[in-house]
Amino acid sequence: MGLKERRAREKEERKKQILDAARSLLFAEGLQATSINKIAKLAELGMGTLYFYFKSKEEIFAALQQEGIALLYGEIKGVLKGAGSSELRLRAIARVYLDFSRDKKDYFDIINYFLASPKVVFAPSLKEQIDEQGNKVISLIIETVNKGIFDGMFKEVDSRRFALLFWAALHGLVQFEKLKTTILAGEDYQELLVYSVDYLIDGLKRE
Repeated sequence: MGLKERRAREKEERKKQILDAARSLLFAEGLQATSINKIAKLAELGMGTLYFYFKSKEEIFAALQQEGIALLYGEIKGVLKGAGSSELRLRAIARVYLDFSRDKKDYFDIINYFLASPKVVFAPSLKEQIDEQGNKVISLIIETVNKGIFDGMFKEVDSRRFALLFWAALHGLVQFEKLKTTILAGEDYQELLVYSVDYLIDGLKRE
């Protein structure tokens, strides 16, 4: 391995060291309690080194959010390989998203924190990078709907709008789980999930 390759690998390892420390702190202490000083201390790096890789705490958070979205994208991409019809593919996407919110709760909470924030947390350049990752997930839904339209299973619709609605509905349903003992008292939450996904997909089908 040449000097150039070694230095490139060392830079990637150092960047991963910082993100690992930031992720550990976020999961253990929460977003508000995580500071740039704590990240540097846990990573065992000087502040100057940390600022060499990331300009701010927000940039680190953006990298972590992109990491979570990339993980979600990979899981959806993987399950779609053998999902079959467009209807089954949409159901698979819904199942992966709901499972991700539970099995990868820490990553989901990071994504959700910034989605739910009433303030603009990131600078335009960072937000653009994050949106690009999110659009990759949306594109999988769009491709599935377009395939269903092409195959004659689904009626003609604006596939991007449906994809946005589908993802928004899934995200809202995940949040609804917190209301199982209040608004949803007496409701079977799992049945509500199935009903909601069925309703959305049935609305796509040709009569």
